[in-house]
Amino acid sequence: MTLRTSRLRLLAATACIGASLTGFSAHAALFSDDEARQAIIDLRKEVRERSDQQGRKLTDDLAQSQRSQLQLASQIEQLQQEIARLRGQIEILTKQVADTQQAQKDIYLDLDTRLKRLEPQTASIDGQQATVGADEKRAYDAAIDLFRNGNYADAIPALSNFVRQYPQSPYAPAAQFYVGSSHYALKDYKAAITQQQALVKNFPSNVRAPDALLVIAGSQVELNDRRGARTTLERIVRDYPGVPAAQTAKDRLELLK
Repeated sequence: MTLRTSRLRLLAATACIGASLTGFSAHAALFSDDEARQAIIDLRKEVRERSDQQGRKLTDDLAQSQRSQLQLASQIEQLQQEIARLRGQIEILTKQVADTQQAQKDIYLDLDTRLKRLEPQTASIDGQQATVGADEKRAYDAAIDLFRNGNYADAIPALSNFVRQYPQSPYAPAAQFYVGSSHYALKDYKAAITQQQALVKNFPSNVRAPDALLVIAGSQVELNDRRGARTTLERIVRDYPGVPAAQTAKDRLELLK
């Protein structure tokens, strides 16, 4: 029951009581003064008691209504807090799902990258397409980078180890050639001759064989073995005609005359 409704009922009750008093006044004229006075006093007392009762009831109704409103407000606040908590959990779970999906993608990508590194690769070696293992290619690239950077002292053992580990590799002739070339760069001409002779012996048809003979001839000149150098250059012209090294050999033969 609302406060407005309670007040309307109180006014209606007061009006009824007033009407009763009006009717009673006419009736009181039929009694003596004392009896009428006492009747009025009793009636006033009754009216006051009823009014007090109505007031207390209205006060109780108002307090109950306020308590109900407070309880309802408290319940609404609790529901709002619960909704906020659930929304927070949904956001956390959504982020966890997204993080998990991204982690799975990263794992698959990393695994795919690792597998590709283990797969054989196609490489162009001395103008020829060849298939090489991933580890084989990494080992050669690491060793040849030492030579390209001018670190000949470290390139020699790195390239030699590669030749021992991968003797059938398409990179093996090149690795052997650069072992001899590193020795030549360090002015170790005897070692250069030995290593390049190994290349020519093991890979006579390789495109680097005539270049290896040029290095041998150059080392022989440095060692003042002009006869040996001439023989090596003539071998290039005879065994590898038509290659650029053959023309270089001819030019050097002219210089050795």
